[in-house]
Amino acid sequence: MDLQCIPRNMAKERIAIYSESEITGIRAAAQAAARVLARTCAAVRPGMSTKDIDDLAGSFIKETGGKSASLGYHGYPGQICISVNDEVVHGIGSPQRIITDGDLVSLDVCVKYRGYVGDNARTIIAGGNATEAASRLLAVTRDALQAGIAAACSGNCVNDISTAVEQVATAAGYGVVRDLVGHGCGKNMHEAPEVPNYRQPGRTPALRPGMVICIEPMINAGTGRVLVDNRDHWTVRSADHSLSAHFEHQILITDTQAEILTCLKNA
Repeated sequence: MDLQCIPRNMAKERIAIYSESEITGIRAAAQAAARVLARTCAAVRPGMSTKDIDDLAGSFIKETGGKSASLGYHGYPGQICISVNDEVVHGIGSPQRIITDGDLVSLDVCVKYRGYVGDNARTIIAGGNATEAASRLLAVTRDALQAGIAAACSGNCVNDISTAVEQVATAAGYGVVRDLVGHGCGKNMHEAPEVPNYRQPGRTPALRPGMVICIEPMINAGTGRVLVDNRDHWTVRSADHSLSAHFEHQILITDTQAEILTCLKNA
């Protein structure tokens, strides 16, 4: 979950290097979040309201033994974030918002479990009746996430991740959202370092074994510029109302390739 529209300066925060025992706890939280996301994605159908989806996700979170890390965070009112079509992130479940066939539905699930946090997101197409444009946007955004994960190696830096994500998106002609970023995530939903989806000037933090971060490309079919809804003050939309996609994995930096903590494992 990205809530970086809330002002905070993570540049001044210490980057956590987690111990093996702490990583065990983070793995469990990440798997809880992954299970909830998978079950929620599978349940989405045209005709459901986004409030129906939020309530269902809340019940899935309860079954894990954890609780929503999003609910109440700086006043956020939902169990998860549900963003549709031109909504980039932070959409709030509403009984009036009805999912229709072919809608892009982004689901962002963040679970607090036994003192640790798991965070992941995915965009799906409701009903499976996808346009070619929507399918391509989702495929490119997934590819951008995988490129970012592949660059998340010990000895590299945050900019290597950012550059990898940006290159995939811009090569496809899409806009990269710059106002929202990935982040560290372990004991808290948002920790240092920030992980933008675009290359930054100057030096960025080195990637070290024991770091846990969320890489989350937010890619728009048109402009990368976004606007925050002036009624609910949460929902972020593409400024030109173009379609948007959002994928997120929580990963552990290791001595070799990154471990994807939110890659769902068999129960």
